[in-house]
Amino acid sequence: VQLQASGGGLVQAGDSLTLSCAASAASGRPFSTYSIGWFRQATGKKREFVGGISWSEGSTYYADVVKGRFTVSRDNAKNTVYLQMTGLKPEDTAVYHCAADPSSSRIITIYEEYYHYWGQGTQVTVSS
Repeated sequence: VQLQASGGGLVQAGDSLTLSCAASAASGRPFSTYSIGWFRQATGKKREFVGGISWSEGSTYYADVVKGRFTVSRDNAKNTVYLQMTGLKPEDTAVYHCAADPSSSRIITIYEEYYHYWGQGTQVTVSS
């Protein structure tokens, strides 16, 4: 599967922004069978898990630092996953990536090594 994240931009603290992760299931495997994770990497820092949504039932899981502010959702008919971000803070500034986990035995994992497919990131900059 090929992924492309979009929707980033420059916003002010407190603003909202929604990122999209569009997928093309090149192998013919339905997009709905992949769990999708969102990760971010700030300059000079390690990439970190932000939130994810499972392939089954659409269960979600979030990192503590974004819980209550970010929401992950998916529209399998459009092969798209969304990351809705509210109450943005300057520390949310990073390049945001979406990634796909092909395993049907996992629901959501925070560990990036399990995500086999990655899209190019989209920059989110939050000014104070």
